[in-house]
Amino acid sequence: MLKKTIVIATLSSTIFANTISFSTAYELAMKNNHELKAKKISIENAKLDLSTADGYNYGTLKFNENIARSNNALTVFGMKLMSREASFGDFGFNSTDFPKLNTMIVNGQEIADVEPDDLNNPGFRNNFETKFTYEFPIFTGFKLSSAKDMARLQVKANKAKYTYDKKQLGLEVLKAYNGAVAARYFIEATKEAKKATSSFVNFASEMYKEGYVTNIDVKQAQVYDMKINSMLLEAKNKHSLAIAYLKFLTSSNDITSVKDFKEIDVDTSKIKIDVENRDDYKWMKANTETMKKKVDFEKSASYPMVGGHLEYGFNDNKLNNIDQDKDYVTGAVGLEYKIFDAGTTTNAIKKAKLEYLKTNHYLQHMKNGIKLQVQKAILTLQTKKSVLKEKQNASIMEDEILEQSNEMYKNQLLKMSDLLMQEAKAQKAKAEAIMAKYEVTIAAAELKLALGQSIVQDNK
Repeated sequence: MLKKTIVIATLSSTIFANTISFSTAYELAMKNNHELKAKKISIENAKLDLSTADGYNYGTLKFNENIARSNNALTVFGMKLMSREASFGDFGFNSTDFPKLNTMIVNGQEIADVEPDDLNNPGFRNNFETKFTYEFPIFTGFKLSSAKDMARLQVKANKAKYTYDKKQLGLEVLKAYNGAVAARYFIEATKEAKKATSSFVNFASEMYKEGYVTNIDVKQAQVYDMKINSMLLEAKNKHSLAIAYLKFLTSSNDITSVKDFKEIDVDTSKIKIDVENRDDYKWMKANTETMKKKVDFEKSASYPMVGGHLEYGFNDNKLNNIDQDKDYVTGAVGLEYKIFDAGTTTNAIKKAKLEYLKTNHYLQHMKNGIKLQVQKAILTLQTKKSVLKEKQNASIMEDEILEQSNEMYKNQLLKMSDLLMQEAKAQKAKAEAIMAKYEVTIAAAELKLALGQSIVQDNK
């Protein structure tokens, strides 16, 4: 029964454990990260702005249905005019004053002796107006074309910014992933140190029983063994924190561990700096071009604005008013030209020019900064690689010295305090070698990003 329980527990831990590769972690982050999804929406918003700016060129078509009822003399007369029912009789004239003035023409035939209502006291009348209006720009002083260009540039800018953010997220995933790998190696190294210190305690205890060493040797070994216990707890905590950060970045809660270090290959001898490869530079450049177009946008207020208006409709005193005898067509062209505005337009143009100059200065500053960043990243990577070799060699030598020290202690040629000091040095050397390995991977990734490259190009 006990064996069956152990087997079930082992199978359960295998099923629920999820050790992932860097490739999987990266794909999960690109797919699930909510911050990245939120940033992608900026592209869609920019596309909508472009669609809106493009739509202004086509004008606006509207449908109106207006219903009115009145016994106001002037209003009633206007209703009759709009529905083509007005006559001279509506002015109060009759047949004795002006023969035939009170006649009406209906369907081409003259109908006489139409008695007009009292001019000042007409009865109530309804009016149903149905119309379509189409208003469109003819010339806007290049305002619409400038707005469209600005919107198009912002789509370009937001796409570049999104690509830049994806690469930065990839770097964060690498830091979390390789951080978890480093923490796991810390745990393994500390466990090895734990075995060594436990053996020190056991050997010192045996030597004490035989009377070859004092009780202080045993206590020194026990104290250092406790210290290793605390170091092991700290290493496990760092691993848990790195895994937690990886879960956060990937929005995947079932990650339990990671595989080996993800190494980034960069040949520093064949590097060519091209700022145009940087997505953040593309973003800044598009913003600078947008500010330049804004100058043209503000200048449009200095030109006359010309627009057109077309209207087609029907008027009648009944709802079913679609009658060709009572329809009308209106066409109009309007021009608006601003003669004086107390310098408002001029100041707006000047401000737009200043904003463009300021943004352009930031662009040039970024260009110089990118070159410095690449040079710094190259030097950092070269240094980190050299340091890694030294740390690895030092760790090997410290292990050899520890082994020799252990033999010397067994032969009573070395004090326990000296042996424990050497163990501490060996433990520190291993930790530094692991950390140096981690720092090389991050330095290589940062160089790739500085060059405008992605850290996953060689990741399969």
